[in-house]
Amino acid sequence: MGVRKFALFVLFLFLIPTVSAEAVTRIELSDVGVLGETDLGIKVGEVSPDGSSVLIAGADGYARVLSATDADDRSKDIELLTGRTSTVQDVAWHPRGNTALMMGDEGLALRYDTYDHGVTFVNDSFSVMGYDLSAVDWRSAGDYAYVGSEDGTLWKFAEHIGFQSLNSTSTSRITDISCHPNPNYNVCFASSLEDGIAVIDRDHKLTWISGTLTETWVGVECSDPVLNECVAFASGLRSKALRINTIDASQSYGEPTLMFDLSSGEQIDVTTGHGGTSLVHMAPFSLIRHEPQTSEAFTVLMAEDATEWDSVIAGRTMSVVWETDMHQGFIVTEFGNVIAFSPLLEEVDGNIMTVLVLGAVAVSVPGVIIGLVYMNSPYLQRKYKAWRFPKKESK
Repeated sequence: MGVRKFALFVLFLFLIPTVSAEAVTRIELSDVGVLGETDLGIKVGEVSPDGSSVLIAGADGYARVLSATDADDRSKDIELLTGRTSTVQDVAWHPRGNTALMMGDEGLALRYDTYDHGVTFVNDSFSVMGYDLSAVDWRSAGDYAYVGSEDGTLWKFAEHIGFQSLNSTSTSRITDISCHPNPNYNVCFASSLEDGIAVIDRDHKLTWISGTLTETWVGVECSDPVLNECVAFASGLRSKALRINTIDASQSYGEPTLMFDLSSGEQIDVTTGHGGTSLVHMAPFSLIRHEPQTSEAFTVLMAEDATEWDSVIAGRTMSVVWETDMHQGFIVTEFGNVIAFSPLLEEVDGNIMTVLVLGAVAVSVPGVIIGLVYMNSPYLQRKYKAWRFPKKESK
């Protein structure tokens, strides 16, 4: 790179607006067990639409259902038998919550049924044999799912038609697919490593959004059902709001790229947080909350605090995160550790609080007494008026 190009690149970095992310930890962690005695290689997980269960999956066809509210209770776990040894890379619950798709390496395309907890091949799974499937999501209407692969291929899928390829020019890994929860939109976004971000409209037409080609996108999240937008996250602590054109989705566009104001860390994944927010998974072991309505971000967990809590667990990858309330929920690591988190309550020293209260009383009580005396004393009022508004001497 020449000196002139390098200088322009540096200038470009300085011109990217920053998003404040106050660097404090807002949760406390608690180790509530481990799912196995060896490294399970957990890659992904998603909460069911009714919020009761979490489907997690990973290496060697591993899949398991946890209680979303009692993930520390192993008696409520349901271990699933996939019959496959390929790695599951992504899962997606159907909007009705009765089934879920599991997609992964070597054409792994499975369906989990909550009725009998069985796992079976989806229809037309032979069409994707040989592809390493990397991302999947159902659109809000529940009639079609979209699937992406390591080589950039994208499909629409429905049980009655199987897999049908979309007209995609991408040649790099599809890192994520996220569909807006509003069924009136029926719009989805697909992020890629090197080819930008694509929008998929209700007629399955795929359009690459201009201005998204220069970033390395790691995920996209449509967390707020009210806003007509989703948010994409890229390496280098960058994010971009994606505005949906509700009349012609192909005309959807990206807002200017923003950068989180943090000294270190890298975004590796994103999931839906409480109240329509997004929880960004960071490496090393940390979390950021993104507010789509205000485009603001703030830290939830700092890596140094996680390390101080448990250096072994903090040295592992954060694979699955979900909340049951604000700043309350669970984390599952790639190894299989289950960590509960809850709001961090800052304790104020009782002696300091007592001094502050007594100080406030000592200042306020005399002032109240003096005020009452003044209000009931015409003499004091005349004296104050004469002092405050002295008569000018006539010449």
